[in-house]
Amino acid sequence: MLKHLYIKNFTLIDQLDIEFRPGFSVITGETGAGKSIILGAIGLLLGNRADSKLIKQGEKKCTIEAHFDLSNYGFEAFFEAHDIDFEPEDTIIRRELTATGKSRAFINDTPVSLQMMRTLGEQLIDIHSQHQNLLLQKDDFQLNVVDIIAQDSTELAAYQTAFQCYKNAEKQLSELKEQIARAQENEEFMRFQFGELDSAGLTEGRQEELEQESETLSHAEDIKTSFYEADSLLNEDDNGILSRLGRSLESLGNIENVYPKAQELVQRLSSVHIELKDIAEEISGESGLIDFDPSRLDSINQQLDQLNALEQKFHVSTERELIGIRDEMEKQLKNIEHSDEELETLEQEVKKRLDECEKLAGKLTTSRRKAIKTVEAQMSSRLVPLGIPNVRFKVELTAKPLSTDGADKVQFLFSANTSTRMESVAQVASGGEIARVMLSLKAMVSGAVKLPTIIFDEIDTGVSGKIAQKMALIMQEMGNNNRQVISITHLPQIAALGSSHYKVEKEETPEGTRSRMRELTEEQRVAEIAQMLSGADISDAALQNARDLLGLGRK
Repeated sequence: MLKHLYIKNFTLIDQLDIEFRPGFSVITGETGAGKSIILGAIGLLLGNRADSKLIKQGEKKCTIEAHFDLSNYGFEAFFEAHDIDFEPEDTIIRRELTATGKSRAFINDTPVSLQMMRTLGEQLIDIHSQHQNLLLQKDDFQLNVVDIIAQDSTELAAYQTAFQCYKNAEKQLSELKEQIARAQENEEFMRFQFGELDSAGLTEGRQEELEQESETLSHAEDIKTSFYEADSLLNEDDNGILSRLGRSLESLGNIENVYPKAQELVQRLSSVHIELKDIAEEISGESGLIDFDPSRLDSINQQLDQLNALEQKFHVSTERELIGIRDEMEKQLKNIEHSDEELETLEQEVKKRLDECEKLAGKLTTSRRKAIKTVEAQMSSRLVPLGIPNVRFKVELTAKPLSTDGADKVQFLFSANTSTRMESVAQVASGGEIARVMLSLKAMVSGAVKLPTIIFDEIDTGVSGKIAQKMALIMQEMGNNNRQVISITHLPQIAALGSSHYKVEKEETPEGTRSRMRELTEEQRVAEIAQMLSGADISDAALQNARDLLGLGRK
């Protein structure tokens, strides 16, 4: 329930700070006084789009804040799920706009996203404006009314989960069919390309090895000559390095007994001699391994040419990438070979999911058919006292292809007279009749949904007199059922039945036009309702009529 509303620097409002009461309240005021401005401010708390132009001219920031009492509405789970402190008796929602275009949202002083504010706001307040009467033209609105009365949210959620699984499986099947079709179109060419890659004997690292071997064979003569010269220099009989080094060791060995330092030099030189002998043997061995083989070189170059040609053809730069392409082609070709099996498996999955959806949709249909009887009975009983004694109201349920809300199409049929056939309510009902139908629907639905606050913005359009009074009694009844109902009205018959009465006024000041709202006292209510009855010149008869209307409201 809305307890308190604070608005600062919002369009024509300097500052509004007002308490709201439980039950049925009314808001009156001249056209253009600012009632729609207040609704616009509340709409921002429900997550509506913000515009910096809404800030009062000359100000840098506007603030809209509302306090709610949520003690009896079961909101604990929402606050716990979003890790927000829950103060059931004083839940605060705030929206701030700046002239620079920034918008911030808060729930109990915790910054939240606009989407989260919208999610909570939709559960706190329902604003019924005149344009919402157009909802009667929409199938999903009518179906939603039936679902609310059917209280089938659990069944609907189960169906929607199954439907999503069905659509996902159907999408996978469609994608597989497209993939198979494309693959089959390219199968022959793909097999040819795969043959080229497969025959190339691709092995990771082989290209580098071939390039190295090609380089070696291309310079075989130079390599062999270099190894031969090095071998000769090391191993020549008398003048080779090893021979001379051996003689150096022998010479120093002759003096190591008489010259101790020579012992260390002999050891070091001996180590060098051993290492050099190993190197000389390796050089000699390598020299024997190098042999120029023109046929081998040709074979290697042919393989490298083939690899380079394939890399060019497939627009890659490494053998590893060619291997990846080959493996992917092999996988696709295997998929083509086994596509019938995979296709059959997915088709069975789609059928299974479809069967499950149809079964759950059938349960929804059964639940809705039962609820339809309740809707028809309640709507007829509510519309008769509202001045449509011969009303006929029927809910037509027809089959439709499976969709996100089931397999049912709902249409509200209406006739105000016994002599005319029933047609879609949006097509045959007058403006006043549509207002009464929507009020009856809201009253019926409010009994099934725990919505703390409902605001009716001139739902009385097209009605007057006794019918307006009947509509007020319905709103009064709704307000007495642990619910807060606020009606913005121009009709004195409705204004008189409110337990609380607020007036919106516009005044001209040296600083410009300002809009303000105040709660009326008992005497002020008499004057306001009398003015609504007779206009600017309030007569004694109008005052007495106003008192009579207020007395009826108290009864």
